[in-house]
Amino acid sequence: MRGLNTIHRVDCVEAMNDMDAGCVDLAFADPPFNIGYKYDVYNDKQETKAYLDWSRTWISGVHRVLKPDGAFWLAIGDDYAAELKVLSQDIGFHCRSWVVWYYTFGVHCTKKFSRSHAHIFHFVKDEKHYKFNAPAVAVPSARQLVYNDARANKAGRMPDDTWILRPQNMADGFNPDEDTWYFPRVAGTFKEREGFHGCQMPEQLLGRVIKVASDEGDLVLDPFSGSGTTLTVAKKLGRQYVGFDISDEYIARGLSRLNSCNVGDKLDGAPEPKVSAPATPDGNTEGKSEQPRPKRKRLVKRPAKQAGLPFADSDSKPEN
Repeated sequence: MRGLNTIHRVDCVEAMNDMDAGCVDLAFADPPFNIGYKYDVYNDKQETKAYLDWSRTWISGVHRVLKPDGAFWLAIGDDYAAELKVLSQDIGFHCRSWVVWYYTFGVHCTKKFSRSHAHIFHFVKDEKHYKFNAPAVAVPSARQLVYNDARANKAGRMPDDTWILRPQNMADGFNPDEDTWYFPRVAGTFKEREGFHGCQMPEQLLGRVIKVASDEGDLVLDPFSGSGTTLTVAKKLGRQYVGFDISDEYIARGLSRLNSCNVGDKLDGAPEPKVSAPATPDGNTEGKSEQPRPKRKRLVKRPAKQAGLPFADSDSKPEN
């Protein structure tokens, strides 16, 4: 087995074949979506059968290296979400949650509704015995916050599902106690953006997954290291980690990112993600809270691409 706490330049299928069976506590994968995204050394536009056959191979590898109580979290777009869910279950995984990640700065579309979400599946090997640290991600319930009900569980509650249009306009809506997760996509103008990978995930999103599905000292695997977010968050949260990638550039930059952080460092991004996205102008009354908004600095007009608007974000995965 290759060394831990680093990123290896190797195809993930080959790498997982070299790993001991049942050695990984948590695997998080954000694989290529097969939609034509321009990676530097990978063709993201395969025939459907070839893509699904390849997906079956690497997901089978994840299943083999996971411990009996391990968890596999898979992030995927609309195009193959249903197929990969069924495929994963056919391999032997059980789906515990189907999370929708809703984000701002989505890709602008002209002939269909603009996409602003991705899917995140929570799979386990054993549907009765698996690690799930509910207290690590639990939030106060309405009984606690609104009604001050003595019957409320002091430990908080777990998610509901919900739909909402613009969460940053609603100070009292879109709380973290829902299985539609709101985290702004890491757009080009965000401080958190590393700048070398267009599909970078927010650290706070990975933080939620790693906290709930692993303990300190556990081994976290990312078969597609990419921007290095999974491994960086794992390190900050005191987990062991290992990642694989086939791009020399991504690996070099990912290792640099890992070397720049330490165990115990805070995760990038706002723990309450609504504060990290701007509200619409005060004239918009949709979902307006009774609480006064803080004064905002006057913005200097800039070209759309500089401002990071969705229709000018060249780092986004393509849409029709």
